[in-house]
This record gives sequence, structure tokens and C-alpha cells, in this order.
Amino acid sequence: MEHLVTDSPIGPLTLVGTDGVVTGLYFPNHWTRPDRTAFGERDDTAFPEAVRQLKEYFAGQRTSFDVPMQANGPGFDRSVWTEIAKIPYGTTATYGKLAQSVAGLPHEVGAAVGRNPLSILVACHRVVGKNGKLTGYAGGLKRKEFLLELERPPAAERGELW
Repeated sequence: MEHLVTDSPIGPLTLVGTDGVVTGLYFPNHWTRPDRTAFGERDDTAFPEAVRQLKEYFAGQRTSFDVPMQANGPGFDRSVWTEIAKIPYGTTATYGKLAQSVAGLPHEVGAAVGRNPLSILVACHRVVGKNGKLTGYAGGLKRKEFLLELERPPAAERGELW
């Protein structure tokens, strides 16, 4: 197990994994962040492709990630994370819609979303409450709002003047 910390517009991100496979991406004060002692040795050369792709994402040059990653968790959680991964860049889905997809209840889906160990890479910020309301995010609502705004199409593409 190894980890690195990389800068981003929403604060330092900690990537964790083994043998080049990312198993966690965490924010400072992440709700479900494991104890740092579980991250292994710090290696700032680890996960170069993930770091490159994150930089491209934050620069508006990347809409999806193609890095080796593995999210470990119970079967229900993994089924929710699989559905999250299907939400296209620049769009959102509600907890209720995801609940229908996995035959669960919205609050169960919400708990599984909160346990997603691969924030940003598996874009749980795209999951919103009824009527698009921003609700909980393991990295905080300001980060969720930033990420959704980053993915928002330009006004002209939305059919707006500005």
C-alpha cells in the first residue's frame, strides 16, 4: 500500500492504492477517510497517470477517467458505485433514480454514495437530491458545487445568453 498527495483547485487530494491500482481518493476532512496509517508509505511518484488525468479534468480537458482503480466494499455499495460511474459528465442523477436502478431505498443509496472511496474518479458529486438539490458530499458541499460547476456546459451550449 502506498499513497501520494497532489494539489488541486479544491485542496490537496490523497490517492491511495497498491501496485499502481488506485483504491482511494480522499479530501482533507473527508467524512469516510480511513486512518492515515492504512495508507502505507508516501510515494510522490506513485499513480502518475491518475495525477495527470486529474490535472486534465480540473483544466476542463477530460470528461472521464481511464486509470486502474478498484473500489472495495460490500456488494450493495459496489452496485451503487457502478451506477454512479454511468452518470455522464455534466449531468446529474438523483438518489431516488439510483435507488430504482439497484432495487434499494434512497437513504441506503445515500449511505453507499457517502462510502465511495474513489471520489471524483467515480463521480459521486453527480448524485443530487430531489429537484437537483445539493445534499451531502464526503468532501463538503462547497467541493460538490465546484465540481458540478466545473462540469457545467458553457452558457451557449445550454441555450442561454450568459
